[in-house]
Amino acid sequence: MMSGKYTSIDKQNVSGSVPAVPDPGHVAVKFQDSNLQTFPPTEAQGKISASGRPPCDADDTFSKPASSPDESQQSGWFKTFSVAAYKPYFDVDTSDVVSRIKDTLFPFSGAFNEKTDGNPDLYGPFWICTTLIFVAAAIGTFVTYVAHKLKNKEWDYDINLVTWSAGLFYGYVTVVPLSLYVILKYFSAPSGLVQLFCLYGYSLFVFIPALCLSVVPLEIFRWVVAGVAGFMSATFVASNLRAHIESAGRRWFLIVAGIFLLQLALAVVLKLYLFTVTV
Repeated sequence: MMSGKYTSIDKQNVSGSVPAVPDPGHVAVKFQDSNLQTFPPTEAQGKISASGRPPCDADDTFSKPASSPDESQQSGWFKTFSVAAYKPYFDVDTSDVVSRIKDTLFPFSGAFNEKTDGNPDLYGPFWICTTLIFVAAAIGTFVTYVAHKLKNKEWDYDINLVTWSAGLFYGYVTVVPLSLYVILKYFSAPSGLVQLFCLYGYSLFVFIPALCLSVVPLEIFRWVVAGVAGFMSATFVASNLRAHIESAGRRWFLIVAGIFLLQLALAVVLKLYLFTVTV
């Protein structure tokens, strides 16, 4: 009885404490038209944005636009010690590298510098030199192995072929362009330093098939292959630097002669060291 009494009192208090809320009816909410715009995708997909492209000045400095507060604090030569400074030089895809390699097989066209102007890369030269190192070591080892086995001589693997090839190709593609950069700047015919690294790196591609063809055990054939490879590589470099060389004045012949002699010397060194077998 007591519980029923309290229950009825509680219901009356609850119903009396909550006022009735009138139904406002249908309320229409209006939104203002948005001003959002739809932008089409950019053409350079999978690459670094155009703001990070390398500069096009003749001195080829490392003055890239800063993309972060940390990079904006760096100035001068301190930028050369940051990874971000070299990102634009690896902004290439497979089609770019293949197209530039094809240009090396037509050395007289001289169109390589025009295609790479404003976007020289170091990706292709690095992998071309690295491939040359292992191809040279593998082919040289195979040639000496066959020569020893044909004469029933003992053969030992020479690990120095790898280190020697690495020092030769990495050193050549670094020291020679740097020296040529200084010479052209001295004759008031400057060319971009990274552009020279790119040009010389791709110029070594012709030595890869030349080394593979040198497996043929004919001494005359090997000399012919080395000579043709050296001539094609030197012609490729000289034809693409023709505008800079001609602006050097009457001493342009010395620059061309130096380019040819260095490329031919590289071919001769490869022939003598890798394919001169002493049993």
